[in-house]
Amino acid sequence: MSRDRDAAGRYLLLLLGGGSYCCLMFVWFSLPAHLSPVIDDLGLTSTQAGVLTGAVPLTYIPLGLASGVLIDRVGPRRGIGAAVALFGAGHVLRAGATGFWTMLLWTLLVGVGATGITFGLPKLVADLFPAERVGTASSVYLLGSYLGTATAFGVGRPVLGPLLGGWRALFLASGVVALGYAVLWGAVAAWTARRGVVPAAGASADGDGQSLRADLTAVVTNRSMALLVVVGTMYLFVTHGLQGWVVTVFESRGASAAVAGAVASVFVGAQVGGTLVVPSLAERRERRREGVVACGVACTLGAVGLLTLDAGGWLAAAPLVLVGIGVGGLAPLVRALPVELDGIGPRLTATAVGLVFTVGEVGGFLGPALVGAIRDATGSFAGGVALFAACGAVVAAAGFALDL
Repeated sequence: MSRDRDAAGRYLLLLLGGGSYCCLMFVWFSLPAHLSPVIDDLGLTSTQAGVLTGAVPLTYIPLGLASGVLIDRVGPRRGIGAAVALFGAGHVLRAGATGFWTMLLWTLLVGVGATGITFGLPKLVADLFPAERVGTASSVYLLGSYLGTATAFGVGRPVLGPLLGGWRALFLASGVVALGYAVLWGAVAAWTARRGVVPAAGASADGDGQSLRADLTAVVTNRSMALLVVVGTMYLFVTHGLQGWVVTVFESRGASAAVAGAVASVFVGAQVGGTLVVPSLAERRERRREGVVACGVACTLGAVGLLTLDAGGWLAAAPLVLVGIGVGGLAPLVRALPVELDGIGPRLTATAVGLVFTVGEVGGFLGPALVGAIRDATGSFAGGVALFAACGAVVAAAGFALDL
């Protein structure tokens, strides 16, 4: 009976963790989804818009590793609740932004909360499930992230925004929902703790008193972790760069807001497919390195196709599917692979993922920022899309060199 209770509690926390990621991604990508009206209302240049869409990834650069270490120390249950409250508050405040600097400030607050979700969920999964099930469990909460992203583009922009009266009302309403979800998470986390839900056999435990310096040294000096950081940087460059601008790219090619939002949702749907298929195949066939390589190749081929098909309709959505499968497959892999690396394991999962995102979010920031800057300089998105193709090639090369 106790075992059944523990299993139910673990899966409840996993599902609610996916819900927290859903809330985060809706909040995060509400700005890219409404980028055109926000640019008009706040009088932004394309470079400023690119900085804003890259501002959340920017927070990971100074805070990512510290956030991961903190999650390893205090545990994911408390960390996730605080994170949801932070990004919810930031989104409420974004609704009242009066210009570039105020929007940037509150978007950075959203980013601070986002770090707690990015590192808290891998730690939660590593705490609750044995190492051989971490990849599959990670796919579950990542589905929540894709649902939030797809809803922001496919429902938030064409339906909820007009229904509520514009982007400001949407930001306010969704921020309040996120704050309510933080309260729900806190209540359920406390309830499962009172019921004595414990980690599964072979899973990790929260901070065990080991030296902080020793933990960081073990992670930073690991060769495979260095390669995984390269993979993560390229993955985040493509993910944030393309998701931050995909609606605007298609609108610039003549697509309506509804079509552009729907195409963005197709891109997110392809990511879901990659997340569901790639890690499960890689685990079943014990071909994780090959899985990383295949994802990189898919990103490159898709980006080249997007360059070749210079159109704004559904035909140009086909290459996006390839890119989506590539980045979707990488999403669980960069979070789950540290568990299997010698010298890392479940105990240092959040610290390891923190390193990946601390360095990797340099790419997450530069992706949308460079796309915007290149468009200002050339009047075209072609240069930015070409960078996505190059990133895929780097992923394939680094993945081939991984020791797995």
